[in-house]
Amino acid sequence: MTRSKTRSKKMKSISLLAVLPLICCAAPIMAQAPPAPALLADHYDISASLDPITQTLSAVAKVDFKAREVSGSVRVELHPNLNVTDVRSADGKALGFERDSQNPLNVIVNLPTPVAQNGKVTLTFTYAGPLANEENSPVPGVRAAAITRDGAFLLLPARWFPLTNFPSNRYTATFRLNVPDSFAVAGTGKAAAPTPTPGKNTVEGNRLVYTFQCDSPAPHGTFVAGNLQLNPKQAEGINVNVYAPREASGDAQKFADSVGRSTVAFSDMFGPLPRPEFTVAQLPDGTLRDFAAPGLLLLSKRIWDPRAADRTISRLVASQWWGNAVLPATRGDVWISDGLARYSEALYAEQNAGKEAGLKAVDEFAVGALMYEEAAPIAQAARLAPYSPDYRSVVMNKGAMIFHMVRAQMGDVAFKSLLHDFYVKYAEGSATIENFEALAQQHAQSSAKAGEPPPDLRGFFAQWLNSTGVPDFTIEYVIYRTHQGFRVVGKIKQPLDTFRMPVDLRIDTEGNPEVKTIDVVGTDSEFTVESFGRPKPGGIKIDPNNLILKGSSTLRARAAIARGEELAEQGRYYDAIGQYQRALSIQPNRPLANFRMGEAFFYQKNYQAAANAFRDALQTVPEAPEKWTEVWSHVYLGKIFDLLGQRARAVNEYSKAKQTNDDTGGAQQVAEQLLKKPYAEGGISAAAPSTGAPPGATAVQPQAVPTNERPILKKRTDPSSN
Repeated sequence: MTRSKTRSKKMKSISLLAVLPLICCAAPIMAQAPPAPALLADHYDISASLDPITQTLSAVAKVDFKAREVSGSVRVELHPNLNVTDVRSADGKALGFERDSQNPLNVIVNLPTPVAQNGKVTLTFTYAGPLANEENSPVPGVRAAAITRDGAFLLLPARWFPLTNFPSNRYTATFRLNVPDSFAVAGTGKAAAPTPTPGKNTVEGNRLVYTFQCDSPAPHGTFVAGNLQLNPKQAEGINVNVYAPREASGDAQKFADSVGRSTVAFSDMFGPLPRPEFTVAQLPDGTLRDFAAPGLLLLSKRIWDPRAADRTISRLVASQWWGNAVLPATRGDVWISDGLARYSEALYAEQNAGKEAGLKAVDEFAVGALMYEEAAPIAQAARLAPYSPDYRSVVMNKGAMIFHMVRAQMGDVAFKSLLHDFYVKYAEGSATIENFEALAQQHAQSSAKAGEPPPDLRGFFAQWLNSTGVPDFTIEYVIYRTHQGFRVVGKIKQPLDTFRMPVDLRIDTEGNPEVKTIDVVGTDSEFTVESFGRPKPGGIKIDPNNLILKGSSTLRARAAIARGEELAEQGRYYDAIGQYQRALSIQPNRPLANFRMGEAFFYQKNYQAAANAFRDALQTVPEAPEKWTEVWSHVYLGKIFDLLGQRARAVNEYSKAKQTNDDTGGAQQVAEQLLKKPYAEGGISAAAPSTGAPPGATAVQPQAVPTNERPILKKRTDPSSN
């Protein structure tokens, strides 16, 4: 008996030792994605007052909770800057509460008696505090809520009212926002006419109370306030209210048209929304580039251009399906919302402007995916800070590429049928990654052609969603002459041992091209292809239609440049230069990398290094998309010589800029102005265009202003603007 007990204790010790590593490995993920709280908010009645003078918010929030399980406490998330002064029960009794010492975002309220499963409890929170900058923001490094003398914005991720299970919870609500009478307010829900109310004192002045009724359960609670003018419009039979300052309201109808086009396109693809009504509002700079909430599309001032922002608008509209109608079940499931909304940009571009436009979007996704692909697997998205560069790279861009690859495996008809059925099944609810996987496998099996096996989506999802790493394909081959023509025998190589996917191989010949699908398994996969025509030199291409997310010297160099551009826009020029040098080590003499490095050196006032980089950029003939680096290299060289007091050399460079006849980013006008008047710091703005829309469309870009359909990159002059 004693021996048996001893053996039992030893077995328990061994079991615990075996389990401990698993617990340790899981701990970081669990810390980022805690289980849903026992009580979830079901309805809100919120009265909030915004004070632009003190930049503070004061509010009373009456919240109805419903219990998922028995609990004696309520846990809510509330911006750490907002100090709770009182919590009361439905009968008016004061309740004890505290901030979580481990996570100051959480406020825990102790209930007098436990609430039974499916039971309800109502609490009233009184709280106030400053919302002036990104200090203590629940979204690291992002000003998700701010109140200023000129206006305010309250984005839901700021947790400016007590939230439960963000971003997955749904609720109904009534919001009453008390603001200065010079402000107009746009936001989620149905807005009533504002009600005048007196201010507390003469300094505060007269006030208005805006009431928003949110009767359908959804993640409501995003608002923007300020000197906004309402421009009610219609497009494609859809009501679109456009809120913008008077001077920016001239394009209101074009914004409505863009929303209408996207809504019609996605309604045809996914199924109609129950309430297709939209508000488009201008968001002040200094926060996210754009944001979507139920029925609400926000575009920052710096991208307030309906033509340049058309694709961004399409993603915000797609978020009404993926992110509002269908919510991610947990923070680890955001691929099915943010990744799919991002890929919807490509679907829209393809339908609206043709296949090439869709492929251009996919190309941008691939570059964005490679920027920080190694940060985490998509299925572990809860480890990533939302809206961070890592998040945009992994969840949005790599996520979009995975949807693109699923489409290639299934075929267009089956894929679009999958999206339609996924929306119909989970609309007004939430879904997990596993829900999407299961439905995708069903569609793949039912759509497989007779006699052909369906694609192995189970292995595909396990590979792409749960792991990091992308293949870098290389090829070795020998060409033999045969009686019938030619035989190509070779190997496809790539570094990922666990990789398996069908990969197209195209052989361009003197006759018709030969295309064969190779099942690439592991690091080496042999192939044999027969062709009638003689293969052309260098005419063998792996994945010629770019259906797979893969690495290449060109893509990795572009990803490094994109990382550098993002760092430069934050004023981190030293780190940006490191990324440009990395790009040049991958792809030597790349004009764009040299140009961007020169630009970073210029803003560091290292004029000799800047001039060297611009000269290097001019030594190589750029590809067509980067041809603009030539004119802007001459402009920057001219600026350097002006700053050094060498006017004749500066004029020579501006003249060369004029001779290119390239007007990208308004270069010709800038060169003409600089020929007339020497450049001086703080004088004529001569910032060069970027490579296009940022790979992560929600990047914080304090001073990026669209010009000739390209956002421009300027020196960051105001550190607080980020």
